[in-house]
Amino acid sequence: MPPIPGSGLAKGLAVTLRTMTKKTVTEQYPDVQPELPPRTRGVIGLFEENCTVCMLCARECPDWCIYIDSHKETVPAAAPGGRERSRNVLDRFAIDFSLCMYCGICIEVCPFDALFWSPEFEYSETDIRDLTHERDKLREWMWTVPAPPALDPGAEEPKELAAARKTADKLAAQREAAEREAAEQEAAEREAAPQDTARPEQEGRE
Repeated sequence: MPPIPGSGLAKGLAVTLRTMTKKTVTEQYPDVQPELPPRTRGVIGLFEENCTVCMLCARECPDWCIYIDSHKETVPAAAPGGRERSRNVLDRFAIDFSLCMYCGICIEVCPFDALFWSPEFEYSETDIRDLTHERDKLREWMWTVPAPPALDPGAEEPKELAAARKTADKLAAQREAAEREAAEQEAAEREAAPQDTARPEQEGRE
């Protein structure tokens, strides 16, 4: 059966009419900020205190967009007779976001949790050179990193948390034992004190 002339136009108009009666889902950015998922890859934040200048992030970066400079300092011995040690001090940590492809390898390979994803994405620049963020700016992004999501109810406790809780419980038990021992010693001294004071009185009466 040959198609009815104008049937395609009628179907198109029907779709248009159905769409016109539905509520729009377009978000009027930038007047309305989008609700981004917690694992959004926006910008990378640096927690400088955790960085040991191990250079793993720079070596593993496929784009070579991480620049790190450091120098070594001598740390005096912690105890008499000990050896002096040297440690790396971070001088520069920069990421060129004009080269970064947001793969997240640097964050995954960091063994000391110094790099984190932030959902912030509004950092466009008119000059490409301004997309190289130095460590001060990377540190500012750190304060926009959301808190980690809660674990599933049936998930295992992290090993780090279990070890920390075990150490805290051990210290608390040692503290309670020391306090109990001190209380028992004090009670024993109190019991012995009245007997010592009573003996001279009795001797005087006799």
